[in-house]
Amino acid sequence: MLNRASRFFPILRELRSRPPNLNDDGLLEVGSGSLGLGEYWNGPFVGCDLTFPSPPVKNMRPVRCSGHQLPFRDRSFDTVVVSDVMEHVPPSLREQVVTEVLRVARRRVVFGYPCGHAAFELDRRLYSDYRSRNLAPPQWLEEHMLYPFPSENLLEDLTAGWKREVIPNESLQFRYWMMKREMSRILDHSFRLVLQIVPGLVERFLQHANREPSYRKIFVLTRES
Repeated sequence: MLNRASRFFPILRELRSRPPNLNDDGLLEVGSGSLGLGEYWNGPFVGCDLTFPSPPVKNMRPVRCSGHQLPFRDRSFDTVVVSDVMEHVPPSLREQVVTEVLRVARRRVVFGYPCGHAAFELDRRLYSDYRSRNLAPPQWLEEHMLYPFPSENLLEDLTAGWKREVIPNESLQFRYWMMKREMSRILDHSFRLVLQIVPGLVERFLQHANREPSYRKIFVLTRES
């Protein structure tokens, strides 16, 4: 739970600072699953993914599709969010996903993903910790072991005509500490309660962990007019 809040809060701050149009073509999340932004974002949005394991949140209009073949017209959405998706995409398809996302965005794209070799090695260490404690690694961590993580350079050659801002998200040290705590059901439940009771305080706490060397980077791309 704290893990999800940590990666979504920087994206939510960006959305709040320059809100997308509050209609069906205002906001798209690629790789949303059944929750996505809707766990924290109250406005309407379109969520697309290969599957929806549970009923989608009420403010999402779900669309079943692949990120490298989005069924939308050029510049269909004011803002597109892609959070913790790129590391799950086979390396041969990553550039195609980026190209498709930029194609359907009118004004802004927000990518967030674990970045580079150090982040991958941290998750490999976490995976070993689960195994050493005879715990089943979560599915997302199993999938993280399949491919090397994308680098910051993934977006450099594909974003001509876009202004780029890079925000560090979760220092490596904090990431490991947080994920070790979430291996305990009691602590994970405690984080969930604190987040429900004082979300603003949790957000300020998490902001202090957004420093280099970081586990994840948030890339805010704004189309240049």
